[in-house]
Parts: sequence; C-alpha cells; structure tokens
Amino acid sequence: MSTPRLRIPQAAAEAFKAMLDLERFLNASSLDKKLLELVKIRASQINRCAYCLNMHTRDAIKIGESSQRIFLLEAWRETTLYTPQERAALELTEQLTLIAHHEITDTLYTRLLTLFGEKDLATLIMAVAVINTWNRIAISTQLPIED
Repeated sequence: MSTPRLRIPQAAAEAFKAMLDLERFLNASSLDKKLLELVKIRASQINRCAYCLNMHTRDAIKIGESSQRIFLLEAWRETTLYTPQERAALELTEQLTLIAHHEITDTLYTRLLTLFGEKDLATLIMAVAVINTWNRIAISTQLPIED
C-alpha cells in the first residue's frame, strides 16, 4: 500500500481555485468542445494519467464524441477520422506535452495560426498547458479514478 497523498484542494485552495478558473476560461472559449476533449485525452494518454483519461473519455462521450475516434486517438496519424484542425491540435499537444524532446517548428506554428487564428491558438496552448498540469496533480497525488 502506498503512502497517503495530500489533496490539493485542501492543501493549496487558492492555487486549486486558479486552476478551476483556467478550466472555466477554456470551457467558455470558442474552441470546439470535442477538440478540447481530444486534446485532454491525448495529453493524458502520453502522461499515463488514469484519472484524467477516465474523466475526459467520459466527458467526450457525453458531448457526442464517437467511441471509435477515442479508441483510435493514440494512432490519429494513421486514420482520416480527424479534421485538419484536430490533427494540428493533436500534433501541438504531443509536442508541448513532450516539450523536452520536440520543438514547435515554424511549419507547425504557421499551420496552427492559419487554422485557429491568434486568439484560439493562444487558448489551445493554454488548454495543453492546463491538462498537463492536471495530469501532474492527479498522478503525484494518486487521485483514484471514479467508477
């Protein structure tokens, strides 16, 4: 049995509230909600965060995302199931999540800017940063998955 872990909402309530405020900002943004969930799932796959994978696959299904697209998300490059915008967002998600191993090339950046525009691209970058932070919180505190 592992050592009991702290709970961020109690131990750092103001920081946790700031994270929730960022999440509210993202949810109120003009980015497509299914795209946001795909980004959250993909980052959580890379980070191997069971808590967030469980949450965001459920959330994606609730808003109408297909099981097939969720099942094949890890192999998104190998299918035609994802739009050019989703493909660019997933590539950015992978590169930002693994930033120590990848650079954001000018080619990718230009494509993202063309597909999203400045405001939505800024929001997308924030979305990737936020889910990576949530993954790290859930993993380090060993949040149990919900049934």
